[in-house]
Amino acid sequence: MAVYTQVSAEEMAALLDRYNGGQLVSAKGIAEGVENSNYLVETDLSRFILTLYEKRVDAGDLPFFLKLLDHLADKGNPVPRALKDSDGVQIQTVAGRPACLIEFLQGVSVSHPTAGQAHAAGAALGRMHAGLADFEETRPNTLGLAGWRALATRCGDDLDAIQPGLKQRVEDELAFLEAHWPHHLPKAVVHADLFPDNVLMLGETVTGVIDFYFACTEIRAWDVAVTHSAWCFESDGTGYHADNARELIAGYDESFGLSAEERAAFAVLARGSCLRFLLTRAWDWLNTPADAMVTRKDPIAFLRRLDFYRDADLKNLLGA
Repeated sequence: MAVYTQVSAEEMAALLDRYNGGQLVSAKGIAEGVENSNYLVETDLSRFILTLYEKRVDAGDLPFFLKLLDHLADKGNPVPRALKDSDGVQIQTVAGRPACLIEFLQGVSVSHPTAGQAHAAGAALGRMHAGLADFEETRPNTLGLAGWRALATRCGDDLDAIQPGLKQRVEDELAFLEAHWPHHLPKAVVHADLFPDNVLMLGETVTGVIDFYFACTEIRAWDVAVTHSAWCFESDGTGYHADNARELIAGYDESFGLSAEERAAFAVLARGSCLRFLLTRAWDWLNTPADAMVTRKDPIAFLRRLDFYRDADLKNLLGA
């Protein structure tokens, strides 16, 4: 989440009128994340999240994301639906951007997840994968293996401005992943971005899973690897927490489970997760507008994770 586009109080009030959402009390920009512009909107009746979709989200993909959320919600998953206005419309235009008014869910995202919270996140991910088994929509992963190569090319020599030698390190990892990527593993629609800031919790209970705007059809176990790389380290990529890893996988196994083939490929999938986030963070680091109300995230935090996964054994990653 972030704020790139400013929305006036008058525009907010006009939008709320279309939803019979009450009188605007306050609207606060949410600075976390880097993808879209987000506001916490309070009225005299309720709370909402207003999301304006910025350049990285293709407006043509929004129907897919909204169907996905409705499908998961219908299956009992704690995800926020995009609300329909009095005419039954979900996708609006606000300040020149496609936008949705979204259900507000209770809970907070944790900065330093415990092993118990990692277990709950793994279980929630497994329930989502189970719930999506009969979801028939598809969406290509533009940030998959081919996309990493394209993004590395776009970053080019500027990677070395982030850290000397980074361009070659990325090239070496791309070559490895292109040679070893487990294309044969089962694919499904996945979240693809289940970081702690995209999970709302009360204690060790997951109350919300949010930000599905990278959801796509991809190797399903890669989604577990993405979550593993996000929940099992300190935010700067140091301090691997084997207890979090053990509990995350245990929670996932309780609600869905990894096959023997998926377990065997897990280190490669995790390296792919790290390269994906290294490259997108590098691109944002190099290209975020100076006046954007957004917190840039350090790409080197995922280089450190990548180096860890390169040398790790499966028992340390999977807890068994």
